[in-house]
Amino acid sequence: MARAALTIDLDAVAANWRALDERTPPAVETAAVVKADGYGLGAGPVARKLRATGASTFFTALAEEAASLREALGDGPAIHFFSGLLPGDAALCHSHDLIPCLNSAAQVADFVKHLPGRPCALQVDSGMNRLGIEADEAERAAGLIARAAPGLVMSHLACADDPEHPMNAAQADAFERIAAMTPGARRSLSATGGILLGPRWAHGLTRPGIGLYGGAPFTDAEPVVTLSLPVIQVRDMVPGESAGYGATWTAARPSRLATLAAGYADGLIRAIGSGGVMLYAGEVACPLVGRVSMDLITVDVTDLARVPERLEILNARQTIDDLARAAGTIGYEILTSLGERYDRVYKGAAQPPDA
Repeated sequence: MARAALTIDLDAVAANWRALDERTPPAVETAAVVKADGYGLGAGPVARKLRATGASTFFTALAEEAASLREALGDGPAIHFFSGLLPGDAALCHSHDLIPCLNSAAQVADFVKHLPGRPCALQVDSGMNRLGIEADEAERAAGLIARAAPGLVMSHLACADDPEHPMNAAQADAFERIAAMTPGARRSLSATGGILLGPRWAHGLTRPGIGLYGGAPFTDAEPVVTLSLPVIQVRDMVPGESAGYGATWTAARPSRLATLAAGYADGLIRAIGSGGVMLYAGEVACPLVGRVSMDLITVDVTDLARVPERLEILNARQTIDDLARAAGTIGYEILTSLGERYDRVYKGAAQPPDA
């Protein structure tokens, strides 16, 4: 079967990082979140490009991700992981020079026991109730935290994509109270949405993620991905004929239907077939019709004078957030679901450190 092509514009990733960096005061460091394999686009190529652009601090979700990132980046950049110290993580911190984000008094105790003198961050819960040590627990463990000497204290906003939500200010207040327990440590509260809220949320370091990759809420982001799908069959249909599982689409006119080689196994989740998604042949938009199946989708190409070899489903005209709206989800899910069967093409790649 022909393979679809996913083009990843690393120059656009770099431009998005610079644009977000410019949204904060000069003294604020802009890091980069490259968890989930760089939001599905390849943590190594993404991080190398951002390192060449000016980023020197990176975040992943797991220690194993952080270790792989160290191998991609080499020595120098600070690499944190959000999950804290889980079994086996201390050895990876030693061998790969990693920085855990500690989330509880128990994790702080493990750090002091197994990694004394190494750098760490302290993640505090300012109201999201997901990860992080709570204020009363931090007070009880104040002596232990002082021994760990975190260089960074951080938290995460729950509603930053809604600038008017009262929780943004409430979390900022709570974070500042808890962070005051760790004098001398830098502070970090904002990912992409927090950066866009304004200087109060910036503190000493920001951690943009989705905005780097072209997603909302950073509406000024440059699009990063183009996904083109090969046409593997074209057929003519008469009015009244149906297509696909469940016969959910029926031709209302003499029609030409193209079958394309990608489906929900490739991250084009089934829900995008609910309506409104287009495939592009240059400037011409052709509607996706019928149900998305595992390896195939069907497109109404009746209005094309000539059916090209490929059609684009992601580009500057139809972004990850457009597909997300059609599917009733978020751009994060679309982006991180893109599968392994694509031919991946990187534009503007930076050289590995040992090249």
